[in-house]
This record gives sequence, structure tokens and C-alpha cells, in this order.
Amino acid sequence: MPKVTFTNFGAEGDKTVEFEHGKLPYDEHGKPESILDVAMHFKIPVEHACGGKCACTTCHVIVTAGEANLSEADDDEMDRLDTAADLTIHSRLACMAVVTGDVTVKLPAWNRNYVSEGGGSMNLGSAIPVPKSNGV
Repeated sequence: MPKVTFTNFGAEGDKTVEFEHGKLPYDEHGKPESILDVAMHFKIPVEHACGGKCACTTCHVIVTAGEANLSEADDDEMDRLDTAADLTIHSRLACMAVVTGDVTVKLPAWNRNYVSEGGGSMNLGSAIPVPKSNGV
């Protein structure tokens, strides 16, 4: 059973999930059993503004281990990655990279929506304030 480890969650620490091939329910989050599909199933917040259709780069991740355990990047993914911020030779789009074995991916800090998760950005300090309750 493949394990996917998501790193760069700050104080929350790393998150590792495990799934059995062919048993993961598919909810149209990128390709079936893609990094994005796995993340969404286990409620791990990975941005995907285009809905996992390889039409943006918000699901950009950096593979830090197990690169050989992902499907090969196709031309569409490579073309889209050319527009990603902070592109590395280990960059992949989570919606396109299908997991075939153990993988570790880093979520770029700038690519996480801390406001929707109830907190401010760790890289922007108070530029994105923590939501305030109404006292109700």
C-alpha cells in the first residue's frame, strides 16, 4: 500500500497517509490516485483553483522522495509547469502525478491558503491577518 507524506505544514508537522490501489474513491480531483486525489480524500489542504484539470499551477508540489513512484509527467503537465513559481527539477502538479508507491512531497508555503484554514501566512507575517470571531 503506497504512502504519501506531505511536508511543510509548519507547527502541524508532516502528514502521512496510506491507501490501497484501486480502493480510493475517486471524486474528480485530478487524475485517479493522483497526489491531489489522495490529498483531498484524506482532507489534506492542497490548493487546486482549476479543479484538478491541469489548467493552473496552484497544486504545484516539490517531490523530495520517491519520484520514481509517480507516473511520468506528460507534455500538458510539463507545459503548465513552465508557468509555475519557484519551479524546480522535482516540481510536479499534484493533479497529474499518479502515485504508484511511497512518495514524499513538499507543499510550497506560498502555495497554501492559510486564510481558508483559519490562520495567517507564516511567510507574510501579519499581511494576511488571522480571521477574528464576532464574539457570538
